Amino acid sequence: MRIIFDLRKVGLGNNGGSSTLIKSGNTLVDLGHEVYFIDSMKNQHTWTPLNARHIRVKRDAQIPDADVIIATGYKSVGPTTKAPDRCGMKYHYIRAWETWQFNEVRIVKQVMAAPLIKLVNSICLQNKLSHFDIPSYIVRPGYDFGQIFPKHIRGGGKDVIIGGLYREGVHGKRKRTAWLYEAARQLKTKHRNLKFWLFGSEKEPHDFLHDRYFRSPSIGIKNEFYNNVDIWMAPTMSEGLHLPPAEAMMTECPVVATDAELSGTQDYTIQYETGIVSNNDLKSFIECVKLLIEDEPLRLKLGKAARKKVFSLGDRKVNMEKMVLLFKRIKNESS
Repeated sequence: MRIIFDLRKVGLGNNGGSSTLIKSGNTLVDLGHEVYFIDSMKNQHTWTPLNARHIRVKRDAQIPDADVIIATGYKSVGPTTKAPDRCGMKYHYIRAWETWQFNEVRIVKQVMAAPLIKLVNSICLQNKLSHFDIPSYIVRPGYDFGQIFPKHIRGGGKDVIIGGLYREGVHGKRKRTAWLYEAARQLKTKHRNLKFWLFGSEKEPHDFLHDRYFRSPSIGIKNEFYNNVDIWMAPTMSEGLHLPPAEAMMTECPVVATDAELSGTQDYTIQYETGIVSNNDLKSFIECVKLLIEDEPLRLKLGKAARKKVFSLGDRKVNMEKMVLLFKRIKNESS
């Protein structure tokens, strides 16, 4: 199958969204498909090599023929909609509710109204679209089980380490970085053996609260990071399928998430089965983190179940095979 990922007006940078797209494209290439990333700018993503062909497009004539073309961000919806029919069936892969691009009214009336078949990467985004009577299909990207795995170094009376993802600016607000800091501030006063670790792509924050910071860690160092963390904090409020909590769970680290509409954790965090889901307020969130700090057997129990749950969602190969089968089924149903 010939598949185009349309990145025009969106681009590829050093961020989780671009990394996921590239890994999806690479997996499809490994499965024997012809994959193209069409773009209006240079590939600026340096974390993972892109094995699909990257084409900077100025004219429609430069776009290859294909079976499927996929808008990858809200700003690429317009170009994908206008792509020639020879580019195949037209899709929009919705991986976030991008209110940092447009307000919700414009998202619904302009972006979601585009005549593209909607793919989403999570339960919460499918539920969000259903509020507006917009049908969609869930296509998860899958996980790197061979790269992130348990090293069985938790427990044994050592310091308890709480961890989280550090972001600044608009993305820091939607990921609620401030909640991580407030949780650490309050809980450190009561638990002297508590440590606070962070990782992210930003420069190390200037504060005296966090104990260690890992900037843009390699996959090996990231695996080591997750394996040392005893509790992963995920207070996010605007995600599709939030990746870091699932990665932490792959190392048997339990997660505290919230019941925010777009927490991005509904696919894998089940209350008291694979993690803890707090109410969508800071006080409840901190209380849930405190519970796990004080209950090591519960941490270990939830952590083991958490890894099994993420495994049940499949690796990248399994999920990209499902996506291709979905494309073929929809094509057959429409013909």
